Amino acid sequence: MKTRKPLQWSAHVISDSLKVPPGTFVSKDPRRIARAVKAAAERGPHRRERPYASAMSYLCFYLNRGGRNLPAARRRIVERAKTELRALFKRE
Repeated sequence: MKTRKPLQWSAHVISDSLKVPPGTFVSKDPRRIARAVKAAAERGPHRRERPYASAMSYLCFYLNRGGRNLPAARRRIVERAKTELRALFKRE
């Protein structure tokens, strides 16, 4: 009988932070990803920072958690989503 591996701390953090709809990061549209993360940051009760900082941290955390296993195409899409997020929050 195999024992279950305990969840990594990062799995707990990502599930307890912003409530982004499932399948958000499967999208190939950076604007759609940015809009979903922005909406979650603005309505999320668990954030500690302002919505922009919380949303940007979420995208950075996704990139860092993927590490070397994240395909280059997916990394580019999420990097573009960060640019879109800046535009949505009028930060650029």
